[in-house]
Amino acid sequence: MANGASLLLPGSNLTNLIVLAHEPRSGADFARAMVFPWLVVVVLTIGFMALAYRLHHENGTPKPLPPPLRIGVGAAATATATGLMLAFHNAALPVLGVGVAATAVRRLRPKLDLHVLVGLFLLAVALGTLARRWHGPASLLGHLGGIGDSVVGALASVLVNNLPAATLLSAQKPPHPLPLLIGLNVGPNLLFTGSLSAYLWYQAARATGARPSLKHSFALGLVLVPLTMIGALVALALVDPSAL
Repeated sequence: MANGASLLLPGSNLTNLIVLAHEPRSGADFARAMVFPWLVVVVLTIGFMALAYRLHHENGTPKPLPPPLRIGVGAAATATATGLMLAFHNAALPVLGVGVAATAVRRLRPKLDLHVLVGLFLLAVALGTLARRWHGPASLLGHLGGIGDSVVGALASVLVNNLPAATLLSAQKPPHPLPLLIGLNVGPNLLFTGSLSAYLWYQAARATGARPSLKHSFALGLVLVPLTMIGALVALALVDPSAL
C-alpha cells in the first residue's frame, strides 16, 4: 500500500520516467508540483491503515510485534539517489550507478523471477509499439480531462500492471501527465498485479512463511484507492489548476 510515495520524485519508479519523457521539467520542478498531492496520499494512507488495523485488532486478533528498524545501505542509496534527482535534469545514469553500487554491497532481496521481469518488459514494449501506431489511447485521454485520465491510469495499472500501462498511455504526449501519474501510482494499491513493487512484497512475504490475504488487501484497496486518488487530485488542483 505504498505506491503513492512514488509521486514525489520522477525517478521514484520507471512508470514516472516513461510518462514524463515528453516533459521538460526537472526533478525539483516535479517535486514542487507534486509535494502537496504526495503528502496528502501519504497521510491518508497512514491514517486509513492505522484505523483499519486498529479496528481489526479490537475484534480479537492479536497484535504482532513490529519488526526492528534497520537503516543501512538501502537508506544511504535512497538518500543519495534523491539528491541526484533533485540536482540534475536527467539523473538516470548517476542513479543507476548508485543502484549498482548498493546492489554490489548487499545482494538484492527478494530475488525476482526472471520470467516475470521478461514478461513485463515484453508486454510494455508491445503496448508501447501499439500505442505509437494506434491513436486510440491518446484520443481517449484527450477527451476525458485530468480526472478521467487518472481513473484510466488506475484501471489500466490493475489490468496490465502500471509499467505496461504507462507505455500504452504515454507513447504519445499525454495531455494531463500529472493526473495520469496519480492514477498509475495509486491505482495499483487495489490489487498486487498493479505494480512490480506489490508483486515483490507478495513474493517476499511468502518467502518468509507468511500468507498475505489478497482478499483482505483488495478490500482495503477498494476504500483506500478512491480516497487517496480524490485527495491527490484535489491537492493538485489547489497547487496547479491547469494540470487538470
